[in-house]
Amino acid sequence: MSKKPDVTYANYLALDTLLSAQHPHSDLDDEMLFIIIHQTKELWLKQIIREMNLAISQIASDALVPAYKALARVSRIQAVMTLSWDVLSTMTPSDYSRFRHVLGSSSGFQSDQFRTVEYLLGLKDKTFLKYQDDRPEAKAAMQAALEAPSIWDHAIAALARAGFNISPEILNRDFSKTHVPSSEVEDAFLSVYREPERYWELYQLGEKLVDLDDAMATWRHKHVLTVERIIGGKMGTGGTAGVSYLQSTVPKRAFPELWSLRTAL
Repeated sequence: MSKKPDVTYANYLALDTLLSAQHPHSDLDDEMLFIIIHQTKELWLKQIIREMNLAISQIASDALVPAYKALARVSRIQAVMTLSWDVLSTMTPSDYSRFRHVLGSSSGFQSDQFRTVEYLLGLKDKTFLKYQDDRPEAKAAMQAALEAPSIWDHAIAALARAGFNISPEILNRDFSKTHVPSSEVEDAFLSVYREPERYWELYQLGEKLVDLDDAMATWRHKHVLTVERIIGGKMGTGGTAGVSYLQSTVPKRAFPELWSLRTAL
């Protein structure tokens, strides 16, 4: 019987595979940075999806306190991803222009994992599915997240199970569409925020979700600044509108009632 190879740092982390996954189309140092920044983001998105699915399953079973850990971890990962824009911004417009042509029609706009995260949060837009026509497994994962209740839908269902008046139309809606802000949901969470000691678990869940929305808005804002710093008002790769499109995404909120209730408190 052959001896099982020892577990080493390199083979445990599959370093040979990982470190050979960068294939620049030029010999420029800045293109390597560009690739590594984006590959690292995709690895973090993979972990975010895992944590989000865990939190969703815990909320669905009313294990709200255990869900806090996964949600806190996601917001910390989001902070790390936001900081990575500072590394990319060391690239000047002149640096980027030297290899931008090799990117062709590729764009972060096409990231299936980022769109899956948006779907898990509740920001549903099926038009992004078309970018995965050549990747059936990625498209299927996106489709599943699109059609499933988001973490916000599960939080609203938790309100209903706690005795708050949430109509069946909200609880059994078409989950492939973005949630429309509801006075019922706002009133329920307003009650939670007015009596946090009584509804402590739901109150903390609300704040953990606001952390995610806050971190996402911060990430989007830093993305806009970085892109504007590097390409100004030019069109983005892949035919996107560049900075103007990115600016339009900054106001998006996955949990709108958690923001609007603050005015009513």
